[in-house]
Amino acid sequence: MSRLRHSLLHRLSEPDAFLWATGIEDTFITAPWPKTGRTLDEYELTGHYERWHADLGLMREIGVGAARYGIPWHRIQPRRDAWEWDFVDRAVDRLLELGVEPIIDLVHYGLPSWIEDAYLHPNFADLMADYAGRVAERLRGRVHAYTPLNEPRITAWYCGRLGWWPPHRRGWRGFVAVMLGVCRGIVQTVHALRAVDPDNLMAHVDATDLFVAGAPEHAAEAAHRQEIVFLALDLVSGRIVPGHPLWNWLIRHGAAEDALAWFHARAVDLPLIGINLYPMFTYKLARRTAAGGIRWTMPYADASIVERLGEMYWRRYGSSVFVSETASVGSVARRAAWLDDSVAAVRRLRERGVPLVGYTWWPLFALVTWAYRQGEHPPAYYLKQMGLWDLDDSLERLPTSLVARFRALAEAGAGQVGALAAAPIPHPQTASPVNTAHELAPAR
Repeated sequence: MSRLRHSLLHRLSEPDAFLWATGIEDTFITAPWPKTGRTLDEYELTGHYERWHADLGLMREIGVGAARYGIPWHRIQPRRDAWEWDFVDRAVDRLLELGVEPIIDLVHYGLPSWIEDAYLHPNFADLMADYAGRVAERLRGRVHAYTPLNEPRITAWYCGRLGWWPPHRRGWRGFVAVMLGVCRGIVQTVHALRAVDPDNLMAHVDATDLFVAGAPEHAAEAAHRQEIVFLALDLVSGRIVPGHPLWNWLIRHGAAEDALAWFHARAVDLPLIGINLYPMFTYKLARRTAAGGIRWTMPYADASIVERLGEMYWRRYGSSVFVSETASVGSVARRAAWLDDSVAAVRRLRERGVPLVGYTWWPLFALVTWAYRQGEHPPAYYLKQMGLWDLDDSLERLPTSLVARFRALAEAGAGQVGALAAAPIPHPQTASPVNTAHELAPAR
């Protein structure tokens, strides 16, 4: 029987249980970049739409029990009144045939182009919930685990703060507006998925960051940025109330009090939290600029970030946590070192009783960087080797030594991460600790 059901989630926290997983990069940005006319559909750029059958077979080759698997909303619902299920049906059936449980990633940044103004469309939350409910009906009895929306904070950053993706807002007011729209969609989607089957399990996945003050005068800004990291999860779980560290900041940047109260009244639970972390992106260190301001740098971090973040999320929310994305980039040796070090960090967390219940190497094979959409080189120029398999210029899947290494981990179950020790349930907290430079040193 599937372990990935709401009613069976406790089994993942049993001492000798552990979930090894993988996934295929599934960023979907349907809006063309004005200067190049390019969109960003990772399944298209890496040839997954054509090679899906063999690609999913690779998951079985490494012995994983689960896969985070994105489905392309823009292809499933190409028009408001049109639904095309063939690709989803075939992919899900293939995964189940292989014994790999899908965690369906419903929205991964991009939306169908017919949703004008994207996350700021006045009916976006209803549209997303309708889509999610139809997916759940289609997959009823086959799939019970869903990520409503991957990385809401990054979505709000690129769509609302930087303006690179629809609805192309800029600044903190844009960030807050998009975040509110995104999170309303998540809340209504959770209710829609549970209405179809109360045993559907929600795996809420967001990007992590660890903000560290490089000097005492940066401590307050680091603490503030760390709170923003938790904003999406705090919103959907109803934690944003007067007195929350971000309440006044949200009001100043355009959030109405009744909009925040909406989340408190409709709060959803967080049974399983996925944390996405990468040594080359996740560690944010404040440096003083020549003008006396702050510049956030990203030194390559050591695996202590896994421990810091895993414990931080557990203590804040009291939920089981899994590493929902991690990888390094570059040589196979560098990737192997991160695999070994990060798995060792997972073991240390579990020895302390932190219920870190799974580990996902993401992506299974190389991805095409987001710069492709704005660039002019062919797709192969933008390949970033982060997977267990590399891709060559012809998109052939080339196994590395990491394949056997990861298979050995998966076959060992909890053997390489150790039994989960008993620990008292933490009292969920709101404020996050201030990070100072001595708490984490970048890997050299």
